[in-house]
Amino acid sequence: MRTIYYPDCAQLEDGYAATVGFFDGVHRGHCYLVNRLKDEAAKRGLRTMVVTFDCHPRQVVQSSWQPRLLSTLDEKCGRFSQTGIDTLVVLRFDEAMAKLSAREFMGRILMERLGVKMLLTGYDNRFGHNREEDFADYVHYGKAMGMEVVGCDPFSDDSIRISSSCIRRLLDEGKVEEANRCLGYPYTISGRVGHGEQIGRTMGFPTANLVPDDEQKLIPREGAYAVMVSIGQGLPSNGNLLHGMTNIGTRPTFDGSRQTLETNIFDTTGDFYDQPISIRLMARLRDERSFASAEELARQLEKDKQDSIKILKRLTEK
Repeated sequence: MRTIYYPDCAQLEDGYAATVGFFDGVHRGHCYLVNRLKDEAAKRGLRTMVVTFDCHPRQVVQSSWQPRLLSTLDEKCGRFSQTGIDTLVVLRFDEAMAKLSAREFMGRILMERLGVKMLLTGYDNRFGHNREEDFADYVHYGKAMGMEVVGCDPFSDDSIRISSSCIRRLLDEGKVEEANRCLGYPYTISGRVGHGEQIGRTMGFPTANLVPDDEQKLIPREGAYAVMVSIGQGLPSNGNLLHGMTNIGTRPTFDGSRQTLETNIFDTTGDFYDQPISIRLMARLRDERSFASAEELARQLEKDKQDSIKILKRLTEK
């Protein structure tokens, strides 16, 4: 897959079947759309292209809005690189682009600059200034300019219509196993190991304090989670991931003032400060709560560890 950043690119040659969207999370519904795109492109002898944006369009049209993203741009590009598409185009979404009508966007950008001959649209996808037009309008505009427009039916699983907003809601409720089923992979938070107060170490549960790379990344509901962890550069294979447990919350037993993401990694020791870290949230163990003493908390952490070991064994042996 080649990745192209618009407008910092030359005009592309004709011959693409494309789909357009923000694609937050690149979840199973998005992958279903991409597979349909590959099928439709093969029928027409076209190459495949996914067109996405460098930021959420709502950030430009509503500057006070703060996104809570399932995937950073780098994560999104990484996910698309695994789908088998030919080209990923990342559009710089700014005020000028926000003012384009759907017809102008299709003609000036998709057709003239990116060489799109066929456009596949998701069942609920709308684009253009104020998102005023719909699928029938896209088909009409396409006929006038020589671009075929095809619609894609929605993807559902067990009567759940999978969407980015549905996944955000599940994560807000702490339902990470359901969210992971919709995503098609474990929800992951990446960052670097920051310096903490080393309270966990005094109780026999040293933790790596994850500082997220992107402040716009959605942090799930507070509580304790069974996780799989990678430390250091590169993406390890599933077999090389470490097992652990993560607490998301404000540590009410001690201070309760600042949210942290603290991960106890099982069966390993070392100083991981300032190293890259990624945690895959596999299952939620319990709510965060205040304990009467550090000793009582330590007993709960031992139970959390044993529960995590059982859960991770079950999930990894599937």
